[in-house]
Amino acid sequence: MGYVTAVPHPRSEAPGSARAGRLSLAVALLSGALGAAVALLATRQEWSQGTATVAGGAFPLTAKGSDVTGVPAALAIVGLAALVAVFAVRRAGRLVVAALLALSGVGIIAAALLGAADSSALDEQAAQASGDTSASVDALSHTAWPYVAVVGGVLILLAGLLALRYGRLWPGMSGRYERSGTPQPRRKAPAVDPDRPEDLWKALDRGEDPTGA
Repeated sequence: MGYVTAVPHPRSEAPGSARAGRLSLAVALLSGALGAAVALLATRQEWSQGTATVAGGAFPLTAKGSDVTGVPAALAIVGLAALVAVFAVRRAGRLVVAALLALSGVGIIAAALLGAADSSALDEQAAQASGDTSASVDALSHTAWPYVAVVGGVLILLAGLLALRYGRLWPGMSGRYERSGTPQPRRKAPAVDPDRPEDLWKALDRGEDPTGA
């Protein structure tokens, strides 16, 4: 008597895929939104400080992240928009938007790391304060805020990677259209019985003409 090998049904892995889709969606939304908020917050803080020699004295100078570079803030907004747009597109379009989301995170990381050692914003302030275009800042120091912006970029990058890997399992923004692209038929209004007053009142509440005229 022969033995029959049991073959798992193709849909047996569906519950696991659904759980992975829900978990990845939650993590991507949280990390993407948090990353954008962190990056925007970091660019509004002080990134560097120093002094300029003016009339024999030391004049303190400070530069915010937005003074050093506008790239992290701009890419944080792009990443946030891409995170929302992921749910508005499907298939290849979703992959493209997910890639844009990941690249926004990479750009924030690169710009923040470059800005952590940049002194051009303070040099410009020193030249304006001293009236000497060749003046540069003295006693230059940097804060930890550029690296906070890096953390924001990493979170956005994580959201983009999750979208690339699990985006196909995520729901779309609207369920009004079927996969074929045709709109689902609308429900027909129930028939009105003229002999039943309650049906007449319900029809009037819906804005319909119960007489059929």
